[in-house]
Parts: sequence; C-alpha cells; structure tokens
Amino acid sequence: MTQLPPRPADTAINGRPVRIALVGAGNRGLTYADWITAHPARAQVTAVADPRPDARAQLPAATGYTGWRELLAATEANGGPLADGVIVATQDREHVEPVLALAEAGYAVMAEKPLAPTEAECRTIVAGVRAAGVPFAVCHVMRYTPYTDLVKSVVDSGVLGTVTGLDHLEPVGWWHYAHSYVRGPWRRSDLSSPMILAKSSHDLDWITYVTGRRIETVASFGSLSHFRPENAPEGAGDNCLECAAEPGCPYSAPKLYYPALRRTGGGWPIDHLIPHGQATPNEAELTRALREGPYGRCVYKSDNDVVDNQVVAMRLSGGATAVFTMTAFTEQTHRQTRIFGSHGWLRGDGERVTVHDFRDDSVRVHDVGASGTNAADGHGGGDAVLVESFVTALATGDRSHIRSGPAESLGSHLAAFAAERSRHRGTVETVPAS
Repeated sequence: MTQLPPRPADTAINGRPVRIALVGAGNRGLTYADWITAHPARAQVTAVADPRPDARAQLPAATGYTGWRELLAATEANGGPLADGVIVATQDREHVEPVLALAEAGYAVMAEKPLAPTEAECRTIVAGVRAAGVPFAVCHVMRYTPYTDLVKSVVDSGVLGTVTGLDHLEPVGWWHYAHSYVRGPWRRSDLSSPMILAKSSHDLDWITYVTGRRIETVASFGSLSHFRPENAPEGAGDNCLECAAEPGCPYSAPKLYYPALRRTGGGWPIDHLIPHGQATPNEAELTRALREGPYGRCVYKSDNDVVDNQVVAMRLSGGATAVFTMTAFTEQTHRQTRIFGSHGWLRGDGERVTVHDFRDDSVRVHDVGASGTNAADGHGGGDAVLVESFVTALATGDRSHIRSGPAESLGSHLAAFAAERSRHRGTVETVPAS
C-alpha cells in the first residue's frame, strides 16, 4: 500500500486555540466552522460576519457582525486583528473587497474558490495578499483529500515513468446540476461565474497538483445543450407542483426534495430551500419553498445560462496532454481519472487506485475506502483537512501546510479563463503565467 503523508500535528498558538473569524455564514462557511467547533482545543470561531441574524445565530459563541465592513471597523478600533485568521466564504462576486481589506488589516486569509469571476480581480487579490505578507489559502479542497494524497504519491513514486497524458471526468450528476446550476445561485455567469470556474476550477487545479505540470495551452468546447425552453416536455408548467409532465420528468423538484427532507431532516440540499433558523424543515415548509422560491421552477423555464457539458483539451508543461470533461448527465459520484505514463498507467475512481506496471505486468489496487463525493459529505475529507491545515499553518508559522497558496491557485484560475475564452471564440488559447 502506498504510504500517505502524515496529517498535521495537534498544535495551538502559545497554548491557546487559534482564533478564526468567519465572513459569510452560508453552507460553505458553516461547513468549515464545523471542524473548528469539533476541535475547541485547537481552534475557535471568535467572530462571525453575515447580514442575516439567523446565520450568525448558528455560531452563538462568536461575536456577531453584520458584515465584513463592521468586522473591519471593530478591528481598527481594536488597533489590530480580532483573530489570527479569517475565512472568507461569501459568494463568488463578493471576495475581492473583504479579502484585500482584511489581509491589509493583518489577518491570515482562507478564501473560498473561485477567487473572483475575472482574471483582473484574481490578479488583484493575489497581488494584495502578497503585498500584505499574510498566510493565504484558497479552498481547493480536492488537494487535501486522502484519495488525492494516494494518487499524487503514486505519480511521484515514479512507478508510471514519465507522465504522458491524463483523462479526467467530473460527473456532476443530473439532480445536483439541476439543483445548483439550473435553479440555484450558480445558474448564471453574471450572478456567480462560468461553470468552468465555479465548479471545475477544482479539477483544473487538481490536474496540475497531482501531475506537477502547469497547464500551458487549452482548447475548449461546451454548451447549454438540454436545459432550454425548446426541450420542455409537452404540458410542462412553470412550477413542478403544478405540472402535468412532472411524474415523468427526471428533474422533478418533488422527486428530489421530499426524499431528501426525509433522509437529511433539513441538511443539504434542503438547507438551501429552508435556511437554518428561518423555519422548521418539514413537508409544509418545503412545499411553501417549492411554490414560492426558485427550487420548484421548471428546469426548462429558468433563467440559467451556464453550460451543462464542457470539454477542455490541454497541453501541459513537459509535453504531456490532458483532457477534462464536465457533464451534468451522470449519477452524482466521484471524479474518474486515468493517468498514462511511459512505464505504467493508473485508474482512479475516488475510492481506489489501480496501478498497472508495464515492467513486470503487475496490477496493484490501493484502497482508500469510501469517501464523500461532494460538499454535502465534506468533499471526501478535503473540507476538514483544508481547515486543519490552515489552522496548523497559523499555529506553527509553517506555511508549507497550505497546499493551495496564491501562486498555485492563480494558475488554475488563469487556465479556466483561457478555457472559457476558447469556448466562446473557437480558438486555441495560451494560458498566461501566474
């Protein structure tokens, strides 16, 4: 079995827990806070900034602020940071100002991905945190999973020889895509960011991380092929609760959300429809949310515009090639990867890695066990290890615990922007250096 890297040591700052402020107490922010709450000897959330009182109430032990500006004002009144670090987990288009201001105020920063929806804004963030000199991590959680540790350890061991190519599939899942990218907050590029950035910057970053190669050139094709008005079934209504075609529709909101309510009792994805503290999650409240909110509307009659399928062909540094496919039209499961080398090849499915060594024709299977596939189940352990690594970096002063720093993250963002230019223009695009 391939030896996995050790987890960070149990540390604190001068015998006290690392203090963390949370900006944005939505699903992602509260997920990161979960690890901190579970490890009070190592870290504590001491401040939470969010305009919603019910969101702030999820962390009752933390001092509440109505937003990052109020937190910044309190910081200035205090004469310095109120915490050792801050997690910025606001929406995609609301990262630049808080990250820059809080980094300049002296906070170490962990920022949700994507950094920002434009190349110029991403470069501004990276330049700003570098000038501030503070530790900076980006939430590329796939870098931090035990499965990724295993894949990277196989590649780095040399058993595959020289890496010549990679084929990587992101199976988003038909219902997950309908939830998040047709009905949800990531459905439109102008509200969040393009799909290749909002969802798949994880994957472009992962490809560079496990291979150790930079993405140099890209060509991309993709479209919104299915979730369009002309594809609505005959008799389709505007809302699934009043639709004659609903029983035979794979994207039916009742088929998705009522079983999810019974299964989770109010967890993801129900907490997107009935946010914590606003109402008791039950069938009556869910019915109201489906009738009045965006999650009950017909997927063929929404205002979405992000792609439901996309392919990116890449040339990596050193001459290797890679192909990435994102598609909505699968089960919601682990990423699937094949890595080709001069002396062997690797197949990975999120739970196990199979390595075929050409030198002795041996086949070895390395099993990491079951790991979660998405944000609802911690990204296969990546969410927890990311926060743990950030806390350890602050406690020890050793920034090497942060695997996704400014330079690494900017590189994958630039590749995503180049892929989107290619998709729109029909061109082969060079990825600028970070």
